[in-house]
Amino acid sequence: MTIANIEMANAWEEEGVEWTRDADRYDASSARHWQRFLDTVRIEPTDSVLDIGCGTGQSTRDVGRLASSGSAHGVDLSAQMVDEAKRRSAEAGLTNVTYEFADAQVHPFEEGAYDIAISRFGAMFFADAGAAFTNIGRALKPGGRLALQAWRGLADNEWLVAYREALAAGRDLPAPPNGAPGPFALADPDGVRMLLTDAGFADVTFEAVDAPVYFGIDPDDAWVFVAGQGVFRGLTQDLDEEAKAQAIAKLKQVLVDHTTVDGVLLDAASWIITANRA
Repeated sequence: MTIANIEMANAWEEEGVEWTRDADRYDASSARHWQRFLDTVRIEPTDSVLDIGCGTGQSTRDVGRLASSGSAHGVDLSAQMVDEAKRRSAEAGLTNVTYEFADAQVHPFEEGAYDIAISRFGAMFFADAGAAFTNIGRALKPGGRLALQAWRGLADNEWLVAYREALAAGRDLPAPPNGAPGPFALADPDGVRMLLTDAGFADVTFEAVDAPVYFGIDPDDAWVFVAGQGVFRGLTQDLDEEAKAQAIAKLKQVLVDHTTVDGVLLDAASWIITANRA
């Protein structure tokens, strides 16, 4: 198997351990956004679906159930998460759902094999997004569809702003840029429209989703989830013990301040991006 996105593959070697361990928590955290995606994007019973960046496979399983007479195939850069996806799919008894450890940027998908390619927050990490979407486009039938869920900009996402403000500890943290590999790679509509058009797609549309993300049933439960996340480790690794303790106290207070009858919820903003293979 060829891996072109080496940096991300190495990163997900480590992150895959955490995401596999906390798979149910991650699925629950963005459930409101994902349900909106399923309500918006039409999956036909006979569709052949390609799921990019499938992680532990909930998205693939969900669309596989909708494509009941078709199929769903998930690919991801984390071998550990793919193994967990296979285990969960077998446990669920799904016979039309498959998974593969693969780099969608260069993987030799069968040309014209899929009716629709989807991604739930998984298509934001390509080292060469143009090459990746061109490759994904080849895997679609003529007129085939693309449907992506991706975060909007940092300022629109309270949950990330709150993380950064609580853990800054007096530092001026650089904002992750729109368009670069990472959480905001697909945040800018103009840039994404140009990217997808150059990759052979047409009729690019954006639908805004504003819904909270869920961190736990209460602040203590939410803290267990947050403390195990890569974003927490990344923002605290350079702090001395005193500064780290103060930052943790601030972040714990954020969780307390955002506790509701439905659990710990922080506002979040995503796009549902759709296009057709030209």
